[in-house]
Amino acid sequence: MGDVTYLTGHLLIAMPAMADPNFVRTVTYICEHTDQGALGIVINRPLDMEMSEVFQQLSLEAYDASTARQPVMRGGPVQTERGFVLHEPSQKWDSTVEVSESVHLTTSQDILTAIAIGTGPRRSLMALGYAGWGAGQLEQELVANAWLSVPATNAILFDTPIEARWAAAAGLLGVTMTSLSLEAGHA
Repeated sequence: MGDVTYLTGHLLIAMPAMADPNFVRTVTYICEHTDQGALGIVINRPLDMEMSEVFQQLSLEAYDASTARQPVMRGGPVQTERGFVLHEPSQKWDSTVEVSESVHLTTSQDILTAIAIGTGPRRSLMALGYAGWGAGQLEQELVANAWLSVPATNAILFDTPIEARWAAAAGLLGVTMTSLSLEAGHA
């Protein structure tokens, strides 16, 4: 198969023909991609849940209303009860992985406490669950034209309105999703 390009730190943009209902019109931030598989967080599929509910479950109270109203994402179909926080680097947390220089992934409760009281990272996104691919699976899906990929920007991760992230991510490639054919083709 030649040299494999790993997509850690990239956005996966679901093609219009995506058949899997878990991923229709999604943008997934790839947190890890190796020869063993890949792990990503869907960043544009909000649950019917706000951060205030997460804080309540942890007996925390948000320091401000805008933090409490932040939507929680459905990060993917795997381990949907487990929380993941994508965030800009700030301080050390109990369980953090550096995905890139500008984005970290934390799974420990200490970051949620800090976000609730206003001492957490400046920008963050909380998700329940993740998307996972076994060894070679993501590569096969890319060859089958299920996804487009582009290096992620913090603007899309944290600032772009949720409903605009799919089109905005494609826009990084100069692609308009509505102009793409639903049929996969190879030149």
